Amino acid sequence: MCTLQREGVTATAPAADPLPAAFASARDGFARHLADERGRSPHTVRAYVGDVTALLAYAHDAGLTGLDDLDLALLRSWLGRQAGRGLARATLARQVAAARTFTAWAHRRGLTTADNGQRLAAPRVARELPAVLDRGAVDALMDVAALAADDASPLGLRDRAMLELLYATGIRVSELAGLDVGSLDEGRRTVRVLGKGAKERTVPYGIPAGRAVDLWLAHGRPPLVTARSGAALFLGARGGRVDVRTVRSVLHRLLRHVPDAPDIGPHGLRHSAATHLLEGGADLRTVQELLGHATLATTQVYTHVSVERLRSAYEQAHPRA
Repeated sequence: MCTLQREGVTATAPAADPLPAAFASARDGFARHLADERGRSPHTVRAYVGDVTALLAYAHDAGLTGLDDLDLALLRSWLGRQAGRGLARATLARQVAAARTFTAWAHRRGLTTADNGQRLAAPRVARELPAVLDRGAVDALMDVAALAADDASPLGLRDRAMLELLYATGIRVSELAGLDVGSLDEGRRTVRVLGKGAKERTVPYGIPAGRAVDLWLAHGRPPLVTARSGAALFLGARGGRVDVRTVRSVLHRLLRHVPDAPDIGPHGLRHSAATHLLEGGADLRTVQELLGHATLATTQVYTHVSVERLRSAYEQAHPRA
Protein backbone atom coordinates (compact mmCIF):
# COMPACT_ATOMS: atom_id res chain seq x y z
CA MET A 1 0.00 0.00 0.00
CA CYS A 2 1.20 3.53 -0.79
CA THR A 3 0.48 5.96 2.01
CA LEU A 4 1.74 9.54 1.97
CA GLN A 5 1.49 12.18 4.66
CA ARG A 6 1.56 15.73 3.31
CA GLU A 7 0.19 18.81 5.05
CA GLY A 8 -1.99 16.67 7.25
CA VAL A 9 -3.60 14.81 4.36
CA THR A 10 -3.18 11.13 3.71
CA ALA A 11 -2.97 9.92 0.10
CA THR A 12 -3.52 6.19 0.00
CA ALA A 13 -3.46 3.77 -2.92
CA PRO A 14 -6.24 1.18 -3.12
CA ALA A 15 -6.27 -1.14 -0.09
CA ALA A 16 -6.34 -4.32 -2.17
CA ASP A 17 -3.12 -3.68 -4.07
CA PRO A 18 -3.33 -5.43 -7.44
CA LEU A 19 0.31 -4.90 -8.35
CA PRO A 20 3.41 -7.09 -8.11
CA ALA A 21 6.29 -5.74 -6.04
CA ALA A 22 8.23 -4.13 -8.91
CA PHE A 23 5.23 -2.23 -10.22
CA ALA A 24 4.11 -1.25 -6.71
CA SER A 25 7.58 0.10 -5.91
CA ALA A 26 7.55 2.26 -9.06
CA ARG A 27 4.07 3.55 -8.29
CA ASP A 28 5.05 4.45 -4.73
CA GLY A 29 8.16 6.27 -5.93
CA PHE A 30 6.04 8.18 -8.43
CA ALA A 31 3.62 9.17 -5.67
CA ARG A 32 6.47 10.52 -3.55
CA HIS A 33 7.76 12.44 -6.57
CA LEU A 34 4.36 14.11 -7.09
CA ALA A 35 3.92 15.06 -3.44
CA ASP A 36 7.46 15.95 -2.38
CA GLU A 37 9.27 17.09 -5.51
CA ARG A 38 6.47 18.60 -7.59
CA GLY A 39 4.37 19.83 -4.70
CA ARG A 40 1.11 18.53 -6.16
CA SER A 41 -2.02 18.74 -4.04
CA PRO A 42 -3.23 15.65 -2.15
CA HIS A 43 -6.22 15.52 -4.53
CA THR A 44 -3.95 15.43 -7.60
CA VAL A 45 -1.68 12.83 -6.00
CA ARG A 46 -4.66 10.56 -5.28
CA ALA A 47 -6.03 10.95 -8.80
CA TYR A 48 -2.70 10.36 -10.60
CA VAL A 49 -1.71 7.45 -8.36
CA GLY A 50 -5.11 5.86 -8.97
CA ASP A 51 -4.72 6.25 -12.74
CA VAL A 52 -1.19 4.83 -12.74
CA THR A 53 -2.31 1.93 -10.53
CA ALA A 54 -5.01 1.12 -13.09
CA LEU A 55 -2.47 1.30 -15.93
CA LEU A 56 0.04 -0.96 -14.20
CA ALA A 57 -2.69 -3.43 -13.18
CA TYR A 58 -3.76 -3.60 -16.83
CA ALA A 59 -0.16 -4.24 -17.88
CA HIS A 60 0.19 -6.95 -15.22
CA ASP A 61 -3.04 -8.64 -16.32
CA ALA A 62 -1.69 -8.60 -19.88
CA GLY A 63 1.31 -10.61 -18.71
CA LEU A 64 3.85 -7.79 -18.69
CA THR A 65 6.54 -7.95 -16.03
CA GLY A 66 8.63 -4.77 -16.43
CA LEU A 67 8.15 -1.06 -16.99
CA ASP A 68 10.00 -1.30 -20.30
CA ASP A 69 7.01 -3.28 -21.57
CA LEU A 70 4.85 -0.13 -21.34
CA ASP A 71 5.13 0.57 -25.06
CA LEU A 72 2.81 2.78 -27.07
CA ALA A 73 0.63 -0.14 -28.15
CA LEU A 74 0.01 -1.15 -24.53
CA LEU A 75 -0.74 2.44 -23.52
CA ARG A 76 -3.21 2.87 -26.39
CA SER A 77 -4.85 -0.45 -25.57
CA TRP A 78 -5.30 0.60 -21.94
CA LEU A 79 -6.72 3.96 -22.94
CA GLY A 80 -9.10 2.26 -25.37
CA ARG A 81 -10.42 0.05 -22.60
CA GLN A 82 -10.90 3.09 -20.37
CA ALA A 83 -12.82 4.85 -23.13
CA GLY A 84 -14.94 1.72 -23.62
CA ARG A 85 -16.09 2.04 -20.02
CA GLY A 86 -17.87 5.24 -20.97
CA LEU A 87 -15.62 7.61 -19.04
CA ALA A 88 -15.93 11.32 -19.73
CA ARG A 89 -13.41 12.91 -22.09
CA ALA A 90 -12.10 15.08 -19.25
CA THR A 91 -11.41 11.95 -17.17
CA LEU A 92 -9.65 10.28 -20.08
CA ALA A 93 -7.56 13.40 -20.64
CA ARG A 94 -6.50 13.34 -17.00
CA GLN A 95 -5.58 9.65 -17.27
CA VAL A 96 -3.43 10.40 -20.31
CA ALA A 97 -1.74 13.20 -18.36
CA ALA A 98 -1.09 10.82 -15.47
CA ALA A 99 0.35 8.16 -17.79
CA ARG A 100 2.58 10.68 -19.56
CA THR A 101 3.83 12.10 -16.28
CA PHE A 102 4.56 8.59 -14.98
CA THR A 103 6.47 7.41 -18.06
CA ALA A 104 8.48 10.65 -18.17
CA TRP A 105 9.39 10.22 -14.49
CA ALA A 106 10.29 6.54 -14.97
CA HIS A 107 12.51 7.39 -17.93
CA ARG A 108 14.34 10.14 -16.00
CA ARG A 109 14.90 7.67 -13.15
CA GLY A 110 16.40 5.15 -15.56
CA LEU A 111 13.56 2.69 -15.00
CA THR A 112 12.77 2.59 -18.75
CA THR A 113 14.89 2.95 -21.86
CA ALA A 114 12.33 5.15 -23.64
CA ASP A 115 9.53 7.54 -22.74
CA ASN A 116 6.69 6.03 -24.75
CA GLY A 117 3.96 8.00 -22.99
CA GLN A 118 4.86 11.24 -24.76
CA ARG A 119 3.33 9.85 -27.96
CA LEU A 120 0.05 8.93 -26.28
CA ALA A 121 -2.60 11.29 -27.66
CA ALA A 122 -5.21 12.72 -25.33
CA PRO A 123 -8.84 13.03 -26.44
CA ARG A 124 -9.99 16.54 -27.24
CA VAL A 125 -11.98 18.01 -24.40
CA ALA A 126 -14.74 20.45 -25.26
CA ARG A 127 -13.92 23.58 -23.31
CA GLU A 128 -17.11 24.83 -21.73
CA LEU A 129 -17.36 28.47 -20.82
CA PRO A 130 -17.48 28.83 -17.05
CA ALA A 131 -20.68 30.12 -15.49
CA VAL A 132 -20.22 33.59 -14.04
CA LEU A 133 -22.24 36.15 -12.14
CA ASP A 134 -22.77 39.52 -13.76
CA ARG A 135 -21.80 42.56 -11.75
CA GLY A 136 -25.36 43.18 -10.60
CA ALA A 137 -25.62 39.65 -9.25
CA VAL A 138 -22.31 40.03 -7.41
CA ASP A 139 -23.55 43.25 -5.81
CA ALA A 140 -26.77 41.50 -4.80
CA LEU A 141 -24.83 38.56 -3.35
CA MET A 142 -22.67 40.86 -1.26
CA ASP A 143 -25.77 42.73 -0.08
CA VAL A 144 -27.28 39.43 1.05
CA ALA A 145 -24.05 38.55 2.86
CA ALA A 146 -24.00 41.98 4.53
CA LEU A 147 -27.61 41.55 5.71
CA ALA A 148 -26.73 38.13 7.13
CA ALA A 149 -23.87 39.76 9.04
CA ASP A 150 -25.98 42.61 10.38
CA ASP A 151 -26.70 40.84 13.67
CA ALA A 152 -22.92 40.76 14.25
CA SER A 153 -22.99 36.99 14.66
CA PRO A 154 -19.47 35.55 14.30
CA LEU A 155 -20.45 33.20 11.46
CA GLY A 156 -22.33 35.93 9.61
CA LEU A 157 -19.29 38.21 9.78
CA ARG A 158 -17.10 35.34 8.64
CA ASP A 159 -19.31 34.44 5.69
CA ARG A 160 -19.38 38.03 4.46
CA ALA A 161 -15.61 38.39 4.79
CA MET A 162 -14.96 35.09 2.98
CA LEU A 163 -17.15 35.98 0.00
CA GLU A 164 -15.83 39.53 -0.27
CA LEU A 165 -12.25 38.28 -0.19
CA LEU A 166 -12.92 35.45 -2.66
CA TYR A 167 -14.37 37.84 -5.23
CA ALA A 168 -11.93 40.68 -4.53
CA THR A 169 -8.87 38.49 -5.09
CA GLY A 170 -10.08 35.67 -7.37
CA ILE A 171 -8.18 33.17 -5.22
CA ARG A 172 -9.10 29.48 -5.11
CA VAL A 173 -11.29 28.23 -2.28
CA SER A 174 -8.45 26.00 -1.06
CA GLU A 175 -6.18 29.04 -0.98
CA LEU A 176 -8.77 30.98 1.02
CA ALA A 177 -9.11 28.16 3.57
CA GLY A 178 -5.31 28.00 3.88
CA LEU A 179 -4.86 31.67 4.75
CA ASP A 180 -3.44 32.66 8.12
CA VAL A 181 -3.99 35.96 9.91
CA GLY A 182 -0.38 36.79 9.08
CA SER A 183 -1.12 36.32 5.36
CA LEU A 184 -2.82 39.73 5.38
CA ASP A 185 -1.07 43.05 5.00
CA GLU A 186 -3.94 45.27 6.08
CA GLY A 187 -2.03 48.49 5.51
CA ARG A 188 -1.35 47.70 1.86
CA ARG A 189 -4.56 45.67 1.46
CA THR A 190 -2.76 42.65 0.04
CA VAL A 191 -2.87 38.98 0.89
CA ARG A 192 -0.04 36.48 0.53
CA VAL A 193 -1.36 33.29 -1.06
CA LEU A 194 0.23 29.84 -1.26
CA GLY A 195 -1.03 28.39 -4.53
CA LYS A 196 -0.59 25.25 -6.59
CA GLY A 197 2.88 23.75 -6.54
CA ALA A 198 3.59 25.65 -3.30
CA LYS A 199 4.05 28.84 -5.36
CA GLU A 200 3.52 32.02 -3.40
CA ARG A 201 1.98 35.17 -4.83
CA THR A 202 0.69 38.47 -3.44
CA VAL A 203 -2.79 39.62 -4.44
CA PRO A 204 -4.40 43.00 -3.71
CA TYR A 205 -7.95 43.40 -2.43
CA GLY A 206 -10.26 46.39 -2.34
CA ILE A 207 -11.91 48.52 0.30
CA PRO A 208 -15.17 46.51 0.68
CA ALA A 209 -13.23 43.30 1.27
CA GLY A 210 -10.92 45.13 3.66
CA ARG A 211 -13.83 46.41 5.72
CA ALA A 212 -15.45 42.97 5.87
CA VAL A 213 -12.20 41.31 6.92
CA ASP A 214 -11.55 43.99 9.56
CA LEU A 215 -15.01 43.41 11.08
CA TRP A 216 -14.41 39.66 11.10
CA LEU A 217 -11.04 40.02 12.81
CA ALA A 218 -12.34 42.51 15.39
CA HIS A 219 -15.73 41.02 16.25
CA GLY A 220 -16.20 37.64 14.54
CA ARG A 221 -13.02 35.65 14.96
CA PRO A 222 -12.29 36.26 18.68
CA PRO A 223 -15.45 34.51 20.00
CA LEU A 224 -14.68 31.43 17.86
CA VAL A 225 -11.01 31.05 18.78
CA THR A 226 -10.07 27.83 20.56
CA ALA A 227 -6.87 25.89 21.11
CA ARG A 228 -7.43 24.36 17.66
CA SER A 229 -7.51 27.69 15.84
CA GLY A 230 -3.81 28.39 15.52
CA ALA A 231 -3.09 31.17 13.05
CA ALA A 232 -5.96 30.32 10.68
CA LEU A 233 -7.66 33.41 9.28
CA PHE A 234 -11.11 31.87 8.82
CA LEU A 235 -12.52 29.49 11.41
CA GLY A 236 -15.30 26.94 11.51
CA ALA A 237 -18.05 26.92 14.11
CA ARG A 238 -15.91 24.77 16.44
CA GLY A 239 -12.83 26.91 16.15
CA GLY A 240 -10.76 24.89 13.69
CA ARG A 241 -9.63 26.12 10.29
CA VAL A 242 -12.62 26.53 7.98
CA ASP A 243 -13.24 23.67 5.56
CA VAL A 244 -13.64 24.26 1.82
CA ARG A 245 -16.99 22.45 1.95
CA THR A 246 -18.22 25.04 4.43
CA VAL A 247 -17.27 27.85 2.04
CA ARG A 248 -19.15 26.16 -0.80
CA SER A 249 -22.19 25.64 1.41
CA VAL A 250 -22.19 29.30 2.43
CA LEU A 251 -22.05 30.50 -1.17
CA HIS A 252 -24.82 28.16 -2.35
CA ARG A 253 -27.03 29.17 0.57
CA LEU A 254 -26.64 32.90 0.03
CA LEU A 255 -27.01 32.66 -3.76
CA ARG A 256 -30.49 31.24 -3.28
CA HIS A 257 -31.51 34.74 -2.24
CA VAL A 258 -30.21 36.35 -5.45
CA PRO A 259 -32.92 36.25 -8.15
CA ASP A 260 -31.96 34.58 -11.45
CA ALA A 261 -28.34 34.02 -10.38
CA PRO A 262 -26.70 30.78 -11.56
CA ASP A 263 -25.89 28.38 -8.73
CA ILE A 264 -22.12 28.66 -8.99
CA GLY A 265 -19.53 27.44 -6.50
CA PRO A 266 -16.46 29.30 -5.22
CA HIS A 267 -14.65 28.57 -8.48
CA GLY A 268 -17.47 30.35 -10.29
CA LEU A 269 -16.83 33.40 -8.13
CA ARG A 270 -13.19 33.19 -9.22
CA HIS A 271 -14.34 33.02 -12.86
CA SER A 272 -16.55 36.05 -12.25
CA ALA A 273 -13.69 38.07 -10.77
CA ALA A 274 -11.41 37.27 -13.72
CA THR A 275 -14.09 38.11 -16.27
CA HIS A 276 -14.91 41.42 -14.63
CA LEU A 277 -11.22 42.34 -14.43
CA LEU A 278 -10.83 41.81 -18.17
CA GLU A 279 -14.05 43.64 -18.95
CA GLY A 280 -12.77 46.52 -16.84
CA GLY A 281 -9.60 46.81 -18.91
CA ALA A 282 -7.06 44.62 -17.06
CA ASP A 283 -4.53 42.99 -19.38
CA LEU A 284 -4.32 39.22 -19.67
CA ARG A 285 -0.86 38.96 -18.10
CA THR A 286 -1.99 40.82 -15.01
CA VAL A 287 -5.01 38.56 -14.59
CA GLN A 288 -2.75 35.52 -15.05
CA GLU A 289 -0.52 36.75 -12.23
CA LEU A 290 -3.45 37.51 -9.93
CA LEU A 291 -5.06 34.11 -10.46
CA GLY A 292 -1.78 32.20 -10.17
CA HIS A 293 -2.10 30.46 -13.53
CA ALA A 294 1.03 28.67 -14.69
CA THR A 295 0.36 29.45 -18.37
CA LEU A 296 -1.39 32.24 -20.21
CA ALA A 297 -3.48 29.68 -22.11
CA THR A 298 -5.39 28.88 -18.92
CA THR A 299 -6.27 32.54 -18.44
CA GLN A 300 -7.35 33.04 -22.04
CA VAL A 301 -10.64 31.20 -21.46
CA TYR A 302 -11.87 34.34 -19.74
CA THR A 303 -11.47 36.35 -22.93
CA HIS A 304 -14.01 33.98 -24.51
CA VAL A 305 -16.38 34.61 -21.62
CA SER A 306 -16.12 38.35 -22.19
CA VAL A 307 -16.65 37.97 -25.94
CA GLU A 308 -19.76 35.86 -25.38
CA ARG A 309 -21.17 38.46 -23.01
CA LEU A 310 -20.38 41.21 -25.51
CA ARG A 311 -22.06 39.25 -28.31
CA SER A 312 -25.15 38.68 -26.19
CA ALA A 313 -25.44 42.37 -25.36
CA TYR A 314 -24.90 43.28 -29.02
CA GLU A 315 -27.58 40.90 -30.25
CA GLN A 316 -30.07 42.27 -27.73
CA ALA A 317 -29.34 45.94 -28.33
CA HIS A 318 -28.15 46.51 -31.91
CA PRO A 319 -30.97 47.19 -34.41
CA ARG A 320 -29.21 45.22 -37.13
CA ALA A 321 -27.81 42.42 -34.99
